[in-house]
Amino acid sequence: MDFDQLYHFVFETPEGIGISVLVCLVLCVILAVIMERRTRKKFVDRPKSENDFDLFEEIDD
Repeated sequence: MDFDQLYHFVFETPEGIGISVLVCLVLCVILAVIMERRTRKKFVDRPKSENDFDLFEEIDD
């Protein structure tokens, strides 16, 4: 498969465009997880304040 065929498949067919979108989404999710883990390791000693948002915190009304 030469470059012209690969270019045609990736950018000019619905299947190729779908694969490109899925690859980009997977890469973004992987990068987000890596950056989140690095951030949590870096700021592990930071005390929580009263105004900090916690996604898993139960809200009592």
